[in-house]
Amino acid sequence: MKTVLGFDFGLKRIGVAVGNTTIRQAQPLTIIAAATNDAKFAAIAELVGQWQPALCVVGLPRHPDGVEHEMTLRCRRFANQLHGRFGVVTALVDERYSSAVIPRKRGELIDAQAAAIILQQYFDEHAQS
Repeated sequence: MKTVLGFDFGLKRIGVAVGNTTIRQAQPLTIIAAATNDAKFAAIAELVGQWQPALCVVGLPRHPDGVEHEMTLRCRRFANQLHGRFGVVTALVDERYSSAVIPRKRGELIDAQAAAIILQQYFDEHAQS
């Protein structure tokens, strides 16, 4: 059984989810809302140390027609930083509409739930792996 962390990267917050390769069921873990990149990566370092993931999955946003935009590049960079800083293999998953399927109340933060949807999508797409 290997642990997998999923990330919904945003400029203000990063949603984090966890799952494993045996059960293949993602669940929301936490939201990182640190003010600086150093603080964000310090929080991620704690999670990586605690969970020892074999893989990190990062949501890759695109326009509805599949065209990339500014956040697409930022998410790719974030995935590369995860790999470079922590030596963990990273995978990118198309996250179009991941936030749209979450029922929410006004003001509710859904970043960790979005990360769980992204991670679950990875598990579902790699069911035979």
